[in-house]
Amino acid sequence: MPTKTHSSNLAYSLTLSYCALLLLLSHLLDKPAHLWAGFCSILTSPAPLITDYVALAGPGPALLNSALVVLSSLLVLRLSNAPQDGSTLSTLGLMAGFSLFGKNLLNIWPILLGSLLSARLRRLPFSSCAKAGLMATSLAPLPSFLCFSLGLPLLALLLGLLIGLVIPPLSLRTLRLLRGMSLYNIGFACGLTAAVLIPLLRLLGLSFPSASLWAVEHTPLLGGLVAGLSLLCLAVGLLFSGASPRAVCRSLRSLLRETGQSPCDFLRAYGGGAVLVNMGLNGLLCLGYLLLIGGDVSGPTLGCILTVMGFSAAGKHPRNILPIMAGVALGSLLMPWDATNPSTQMAALFGATLAPISGRFGPLAGLLAGLLHGALVLQTGPLTGCVNLYNNGFSGGLIALLLTPLLTLLHPREP
Repeated sequence: MPTKTHSSNLAYSLTLSYCALLLLLSHLLDKPAHLWAGFCSILTSPAPLITDYVALAGPGPALLNSALVVLSSLLVLRLSNAPQDGSTLSTLGLMAGFSLFGKNLLNIWPILLGSLLSARLRRLPFSSCAKAGLMATSLAPLPSFLCFSLGLPLLALLLGLLIGLVIPPLSLRTLRLLRGMSLYNIGFACGLTAAVLIPLLRLLGLSFPSASLWAVEHTPLLGGLVAGLSLLCLAVGLLFSGASPRAVCRSLRSLLRETGQSPCDFLRAYGGGAVLVNMGLNGLLCLGYLLLIGGDVSGPTLGCILTVMGFSAAGKHPRNILPIMAGVALGSLLMPWDATNPSTQMAALFGATLAPISGRFGPLAGLLAGLLHGALVLQTGPLTGCVNLYNNGFSGGLIALLLTPLLTLLHPREP
């Protein structure tokens, strides 16, 4: 079993390497003047779903924003002394992904300050809710919208603080409610919060329009980035992780038998080598799915893939995510939506939040979960004002609540 130090070193080494790569790429792809002008346009964007930062400002500024957001997240975790485990990688992978559409170096801070206040009021160390605070930035578009579209910076700050105050304790309740069958538990908590806040704000006369910014011309560049990162993870996991390739493969076989039900820490249970190989396999699987259906590797779908790769340390592997993706694809054949629709592409990849259903109850259950998720997620965005970036987490939580009791009745063993 890997030590705590090993887990910490892997998470931080991967994160720093990722950020260094993105900083280098961003400066290679764009001239400094345009790079920083694009970055400023990202900072001042209202950023509702779906705002692809690659389409808004170009690949260079989008990658720069991602690198800076992830570095900031890493700094928060280090300064708070948050425990280092598989959830560290999943948190950082999630921040890396969503900093390509919705989160930026400006709009995450009111919510993070609110989570710090939440810890103080509950007389807890910030380390106990630093990861929850980072994940609660799912609602970061709300402060951005209030500040830059409506010119209400004070309200933006207050609501950001409120969100950070509420989400960490709420997520502890929703975790018990979902029984670990949806990996994006905080996405569900954020969805519930938005479902209360947005109608109240609408009563005050505020409206929350959606967005449709989606880059289609950068698939070769961004797809190459995914392929490169995935192959690098495979190579490092097999050859440079400190364990022999045979030992890594043995650990990986055990990992692939896991249900993925949360809380699940592959990093501590199977070591860095197996997790890195799992990350590489999941990245290639997601990329292959997009290419197979004729989809796009845009800012949001790259964000989906990075999130899936991050959660490869905390519940996801090819055996439990593939049935979910197949279920969403099947839905596109049976129902009136297109598999290449931007929201449907994201649903297929983010639908992996329901991987524990597939792992626990079998591939047919996963297929059903994916089909239902694809249908529901297209309807929940307007309910939360398109300001909850984890809309798939909200939908996935609802699906888990619906399916888990039914599947448990048909299955001989309680989850």
